[in-house]
Amino acid sequence: MRAISKAAACFTFVLAFAALSASGARADAAKPSVALLEMKLINDNEGLDPTSDAERARQVMLAEQFKKALTDSGRYTIVPVTDEIKAGIAKSQALGECAGCEIEFGKKLGAERVAWITVQKISNLILNLNVYMVDVAANKMAFIHSVDIRGNTDESWSRSLKYLMNNYMLIDKPESGNGAPKTQ
Repeated sequence: MRAISKAAACFTFVLAFAALSASGARADAAKPSVALLEMKLINDNEGLDPTSDAERARQVMLAEQFKKALTDSGRYTIVPVTDEIKAGIAKSQALGECAGCEIEFGKKLGAERVAWITVQKISNLILNLNVYMVDVAANKMAFIHSVDIRGNTDESWSRSLKYLMNNYMLIDKPESGNGAPKTQ
């Protein structure tokens, strides 16, 4: 009799573990996949103040920070952008101004959403960070927000993205659905 109850307990444990594993797999499948198509610096004064190596490094840093924040949130999975798509982006008009090319890039990548980030440098004191995300299947903007940056440093760029994501992108939506931060 003891052998039967041990076997039943073991079988119950195996079923529970299998159910837990399956629900975890379903939860991962429910996370939207996102491809970060581009992190672009728009330098309004390129002729007078050319883009520096430090600013190019900040673009890479910001792209990695964005993907890590999405992954760490547990809400998204990241789709890598292929060299073919990168070449297509380089040949196309600016994302957001290319008559839906972002959607086509997302479809080719198999991503549910595509995102891109721009930093507009007006001067070394005044910059603007913009994050865009499009739902590929619905062919509509899923997220767009902008924050101002004061100062052209690694810290100012990083903090502005962190602020935007923590206060606008990765917050729980209030019941009104307007995307504004919750107040308490």
